[in-house]
Amino acid sequence: QVQLVESGGGLVQPGGSLRLSCAASGTRYTINSMGWYRQAPGRQRDFVASVTIGGSTNYADSVKARFNISRDNAKDTVFLQMNDLKPEDSAVYYCNIRTRPYNYQYWGQGTQVTVSS
Repeated sequence: QVQLVESGGGLVQPGGSLRLSCAASGTRYTINSMGWYRQAPGRQRDFVASVTIGGSTNYADSVKARFNISRDNAKDTVFLQMNDLKPEDSAVYYCNIRTRPYNYQYWGQGTQVTVSS
């Protein structure tokens, strides 16, 4: 059974930083892509950032200059360093992985990030 265990969310003031982590386990396939999505109340779940097993990264325009995604392939763990946080970054952040082959997709349970003074 695939499990994604997220950590690192919390409350931070505007301009502050947080680092999210997500450790994956239980998949028999290679994890090709690891990434993060977020969902604010009353809104759809939006893409934030992703990183492939080869190290290629992709970011939403709204976070490109402020967030950095990385992964430890040996530990199947992905990190999201979030800097210069803004109130509009407040949301539940979900870890996402996609496998190779078959492109199976799995989600974490979500971790709350709140940016407020």
